[in-house]
Amino acid sequence: MKWAFWDTRRGGFEIYPASARARFDITLLLVILGLILFGVVIVYSATSPLAGSPRFPNISHDYFLQRHLIFVVVGFTAALITIFIPTRLLERVKWYVLFGIAVSLLVLVLVPNIGYEVNGARRWIRLGPLNVQICEIVKLLSLIIAAQYASTHQYFMHSFYKLFPLFTYTIVVMVLLGFQPDLGSAFVCGLIIGGMLFLAGLSYRILMPLGVLTVAGVVAGVVLSPWRLLRLMAYLNPWDPEYVMGKGYQLGHSMVAFSRGQVTGLGLGGSVEKLNYLPEAHTDFILSIVGEELGFVGIVIVITAFYFVIRRCFEIGRRAIRLERFFPGMLAQGVGIWVGVQTVINVGVACGLFPTKGLTLPFLSYGGSSLVVMCCAMALVLRVDYENRRLMFGGH
Repeated sequence: MKWAFWDTRRGGFEIYPASARARFDITLLLVILGLILFGVVIVYSATSPLAGSPRFPNISHDYFLQRHLIFVVVGFTAALITIFIPTRLLERVKWYVLFGIAVSLLVLVLVPNIGYEVNGARRWIRLGPLNVQICEIVKLLSLIIAAQYASTHQYFMHSFYKLFPLFTYTIVVMVLLGFQPDLGSAFVCGLIIGGMLFLAGLSYRILMPLGVLTVAGVVAGVVLSPWRLLRLMAYLNPWDPEYVMGKGYQLGHSMVAFSRGQVTGLGLGGSVEKLNYLPEAHTDFILSIVGEELGFVGIVIVITAFYFVIRRCFEIGRRAIRLERFFPGMLAQGVGIWVGVQTVINVGVACGLFPTKGLTLPFLSYGGSSLVVMCCAMALVLRVDYENRRLMFGGH
């Protein structure tokens, strides 16, 4: 059975299957749940050997599993709350209020005794037993700000003057993230905002110079930072004797993990690189463990799942825009950009296509802030889809 829906923009009917009568995209929800549950399994596989290691001498073999399950429960709870928030309420929040919140958080994390430092990076604020990674919250705020600004300025995408406040926000956020230092998150925030403005119709006369300036800023950030420059040199040749036991060590062992996995992998739990050889195997390089244990087949399945999630975000966003709901549409497409950019960078880093950066793989990597915020972001997409269907089918 199929249903006809009148497209107000095109002046014609679109045909949808009867499954579209569901309250929201059940398949999308199931794929997201599948990624999260698979993440639980692979995090446990990657972290169980850490018990008794020099870095974690006093933890049990399921320590990280227990914490990750707590993050999953918190993420589900946060998503359940988020999905009941009408998008019109988010649209009414003034963008400059969100601007102030984002900048305040980024400044706060740099304050001594408030911001928590790990491995030379000050990116967390400690709340009791939890460390909250501020950049993840800022990514979500940036997404909402860009969606608001694009929806209220959709007829001014050719005017630099009208868009100047949003450009100012982007520069301020990227600079403050650079001070943490977190060049990867700064780059992701810039791409989220830039990508959303591009989809909103930003003039090429504005987009091209801004793109050049962004690339120039990233290059300057690398060249002017000796340790980043050293990491870049190690990326270009990780097997060089000068780097193989230093900055190229992590990338080298990631490549070894992929080579061990070959086509079908060594089997769940069979990874060798997780035995204290590959640093951060449960966070930034979780895909390397997937490749080693499940092989090329496992990698293809994971990437296909991400492709489906990203595509559905864009489809839901486009449908909202056709229903003349520009803000929700930009919101859903912005989440698609976010998931896509972060996935591409993480996969590229693990495979040696990009220099090493500390970005998690959405839904799979260990990390409470990333998982909880990403659950909220996907709940927003499901909310947009729910509102689309209510409008299309008379509120049922």
